[in-house]
Amino acid sequence: MSEFLSKVKPGLIGTAELVVGEEHTAPRVGSGRVHVLATPVMINLIEAASLKAAEHLLPPGHQSLGTRLDVKHYAATPVGMKIRATAEVVKVEDRSIYFVVRAEDEKEPIGDGTHERVVVNVERFDKRVQRKLRGE
Repeated sequence: MSEFLSKVKPGLIGTAELVVGEEHTAPRVGSGRVHVLATPVMINLIEAASLKAAEHLLPPGHQSLGTRLDVKHYAATPVGMKIRATAEVVKVEDRSIYFVVRAEDEKEPIGDGTHERVVVNVERFDKRVQRKLRGE
């Protein structure tokens, strides 16, 4: 698999942006009561940034799946404010891609951490999932 990842190299960066709407708040996603950006939504945006950094360089029939995420969410973002997540590839090892990630709103940094993704052959992965579903 590592030869398939030869195009994915440290230094690649992906970004994703979002204007916080009511649907992105903690009460709406079930992660709290305060009407500010929910941590799960910040995490989703971080994963989207990671995909933009590397997914387009994977060979046909392969995708990456998030396997580990270690982030802090340390500043609140109100509805109406834009947030931006950035993911930078820092290491590629075997089938795994490692990222340093951060998120910021229009005023300040709001979160940061690390993220790992593993590259899979979609057809083989789907077959494994279907076997699990059938109880095999």
